[in-house]
Amino acid sequence: MASGELKADTLAPDTVAAIATPAGRGGIGVVRVSGTRVPGIARALLGVLPEPRKATLATARSAGGDKLDQGIALYFPAPHSYTGEPVLEFQGHGGPVVMQAVLGAVLDAGARLAEPGEYTRRAFLNGRLDLAQAEAVADLIDAASSEAARSALRSLDGEFSTAVSELVAQLTELRALTEAMLDFPEEEVDELHRDDAQCRLASTRDALETVLARSRQGRLLREGLHVVIAGRPNVGKSSLLNRLAGAERAIVTPVGGTTRDLIREDISVEGVPLHVVDTAGLREAADEIEKIGIERARQEIRRADVVLLVLEALDERDGDMHPGLVSALPAGAVRIRVINKIDLAGMAPARTAGEVRLSAKTGAGVELLQAALLEAAGWARHGETPFLARERHQRALGRARSQLAAAAAQGSRWELFAEDLRLAQQALAEITGEVSTEDLLGEIFSRFCIGK
Repeated sequence: MASGELKADTLAPDTVAAIATPAGRGGIGVVRVSGTRVPGIARALLGVLPEPRKATLATARSAGGDKLDQGIALYFPAPHSYTGEPVLEFQGHGGPVVMQAVLGAVLDAGARLAEPGEYTRRAFLNGRLDLAQAEAVADLIDAASSEAARSALRSLDGEFSTAVSELVAQLTELRALTEAMLDFPEEEVDELHRDDAQCRLASTRDALETVLARSRQGRLLREGLHVVIAGRPNVGKSSLLNRLAGAERAIVTPVGGTTRDLIREDISVEGVPLHVVDTAGLREAADEIEKIGIERARQEIRRADVVLLVLEALDERDGDMHPGLVSALPAGAVRIRVINKIDLAGMAPARTAGEVRLSAKTGAGVELLQAALLEAAGWARHGETPFLARERHQRALGRARSQLAAAAAQGSRWELFAEDLRLAQQALAEITGEVSTEDLLGEIFSRFCIGK
């Protein structure tokens, strides 16, 4: 059987259909059908099975013969399609009524409505994608920056999977060497074999550390950094949000307490998404509305990855003076003091450990704050391109790392050494789906959009 070729009995017994374009009106809408009944459905809908992989002008009709729409039909025979099954795509006019009518005709012809992520799930089950590549499809769709999109595309191309597979291959070789040593009494295992095993293990651990570092960078691209701007009223928090966003997102006035509720803005710095939140000024509030705003600010601070504590250059009273502010900081949060309004104090922009001096009004020093935020996130400007990893990927890599560390501590206890290697390899295999459960697949693909 040729590479990528599928046996007919491995395909899903039913055929699924969905509108593959976003809800609403558009110039073009796509109905996608996948499954063994596609040829028959194509003839029922279009009156003909289009020539494979050739755009064909076609008219979609209902079961009763009524004309529904005219558009372009594309037919992909198995296994050379996205799902590995016969696939039909009808590209018609993108009105919701028209699309629903075409979809209804397809369902009447024998298909059922696809579930979220079902097309990509079938691609995985039919061997067209591994699990990491399948997840990259959703990450590419949801990418919040151009850098995240590029990283997702690299994962979809198999770059992440290849790196993991290379680790698995190294472990396979090491396990084979270890199993060979288990066949001999301890006294017959010479020093050369012991040194070879330890050298191979050290090399594999180094390679795993590289993959872990690249995956952490990728996770940052995928999830972003939660940044909360906090401080007393009228210190320039809203001005700082506007400067970071590059637009007037928050109202700025000389009156203290203007911001009563949370103002959120998503921005990107060097491709890293930052979810920035401006909060109400922290003080003893007189009215009920401001009290609610201050309590929401404290709640937001508790969830922050980075807290920007904004102070005035002419009045640098520390944020510790605000009751409960320091205690509200989560254990892992980074705190950066931002000394604002340096233009009024005649000061120059500067950055030291944990502190940035700037002017939100003029923009002087804002690039120093951006650099501090990237450093707080652990972002490396240079080096190898990141993998757009998910939390489950990092957990699996972390388990593999722990097992390899345990193997290194086993010394000459080769039975335990071999077991640690096996567990490490099993953890890595979970990433690409070589080892997976139905619950895991259900969790992953349920987060996809319908039609993908």
